[in-house]
Amino acid sequence: MPLTEYKRKRDFTKSPEPEGAEPKAHGASAPLFFCVQKHLASHLHYDFRLEYKGTLLSWAVPKGPSLDPTIKRLAMHVEDHPVEYGDFEGVIPEGYGAGIVMLWDRGTWTPEVDDVDAALAKGDLKFTLDGYKLKGSWALVRTRGYGGNRGDGRSWLLIKHRDDWAGDVDIATFAPLSVKSNQDFAEILAEDNPAVWATNRPATGGDAGALLRDAIERAAAIKAGRAKEPLPRPEKSTRAKTAKKTTGRKKKSS
Repeated sequence: MPLTEYKRKRDFTKSPEPEGAEPKAHGASAPLFFCVQKHLASHLHYDFRLEYKGTLLSWAVPKGPSLDPTIKRLAMHVEDHPVEYGDFEGVIPEGYGAGIVMLWDRGTWTPEVDDVDAALAKGDLKFTLDGYKLKGSWALVRTRGYGGNRGDGRSWLLIKHRDDWAGDVDIATFAPLSVKSNQDFAEILAEDNPAVWATNRPATGGDAGALLRDAIERAAAIKAGRAKEPLPRPEKSTRAKTAKKTTGRKKKSS
């Protein structure tokens, strides 16, 4: 089954991730969905997902997509995810993938090939994206893996084609926030309980650890600020304020 590996790796009594229904046939005329989820776990990476045959084909892109056609980004093929996952944003408290998930981009995609299955088997899938941040023509190309070894076929490259949407802008830095909530990692974490990270941090060292520590500190400050906010006081009506100002003025002599 397409989602067997996805379900095997997760404990849905602990994870807020959607368990997912069985894949359903996709209408021929319905647009295909794509999303990119920015995931701060043991390492920061971007999960690139394309809807196909009722599931989300998924690749983990460590450095995130690049709009520069000269930059080829490593994309590791991972297990298919349920289509319902495409709207997920939140905190995975423990277990596989523990960390913070941000819905960084979403939209639709269109194959630039007649046979997607054949293109995937060949390891050369060309497609067009129409998202909030990622647009235009792209390709996923399978490589021989690290060190020139053929490997297990999981190693691909995500490449932007030259078109009107290409450029040298670092899109990950230029547009870092969620397209779902317009929040960063700290704000997403603040919606949950930052205390879960005190003893069960998914990342402790390196850049990911520093990012997580910063998110924890800022999330705690956000929650503390909310707790200290005074209750809103009822405002006097505009008419009352106007009347008070009018009666307090001295009458001008004519």
